[in-house]
Amino acid sequence: MQALLQTLKPGSPEWVLARSLDPARLPAHIGVIMDGNGRWANSRSLPRAAGHKAGVEPVRMTVETCAQLNVHSLTLYAFSVENWKRPRTEVETLWRLLRYYLRKEVAHLMQNNIRLWAIGRLDELSVEIRKELDSAIAATSGNSGLILNLAINYGGRSEIVDAVNRMIDEARRAGRLDELKVDEDALGNHLYTAGQPEPDLLIRTSGEMRISNFLLWQIAYAELYVTETYWPDFNRIALLEALKAYQKRDRRFGGIRQAPAQPAADEPVLEAVSLPTR
Repeated sequence: MQALLQTLKPGSPEWVLARSLDPARLPAHIGVIMDGNGRWANSRSLPRAAGHKAGVEPVRMTVETCAQLNVHSLTLYAFSVENWKRPRTEVETLWRLLRYYLRKEVAHLMQNNIRLWAIGRLDELSVEIRKELDSAIAATSGNSGLILNLAINYGGRSEIVDAVNRMIDEARRAGRLDELKVDEDALGNHLYTAGQPEPDLLIRTSGEMRISNFLLWQIAYAELYVTETYWPDFNRIALLEALKAYQKRDRRFGGIRQAPAQPAADEPVLEAVSLPTR
């Protein structure tokens, strides 16, 4: 938290919001569906490519802020398996922007001790994209701060299918296929995000009320936060507001809060004390 506050102007709206957060109750893992680039561009009579380009700066801000807040993992939905259905020119623009980001941001990731990772069916990417991606991942592999997962050619259903197939392949190679048992722990250990905490908070911009095949297994108990803001307009205040809203949620993970026991008739009634929720 201090790392973030040191970069903000005291008394500014960002500073006030950051100061209002409880550092002990920040999400360990945040997922973001970065939506609304095309609509942002259309609202300004610009080509859709302009919206995607404008979305690069919010990526940098979100990554940097999460690193400064000591968030463990951040997963950004960069390109879904369904995005191949978009016009070819738009798809090519997205890949050019990804390569630009990877080349330009490695130094920034190193400066902020951020480790880059990628999740999805990466073997289906072009040789050029895969080379850039592998290079950036290797360069940041020794960093110990925020883990930045880029979900590229990603689909939640595909991830679960791939996890099951990996389990089958491992059991077959070990000669234990007949003994294979698929349970939640085993499947979780074969997901793309194995070893990372499951997302506590899922943010979606542009107001769409759907998950869009993103981290389907991992977000079972994530808090959902949807904002009408288009991704290119998603600034630090918007991110801090999402974190503030998250800290107001009552997270019970399927359970209920126990009502306090009622005192016996002959026992004194103590003054009620308001306790922070967790």
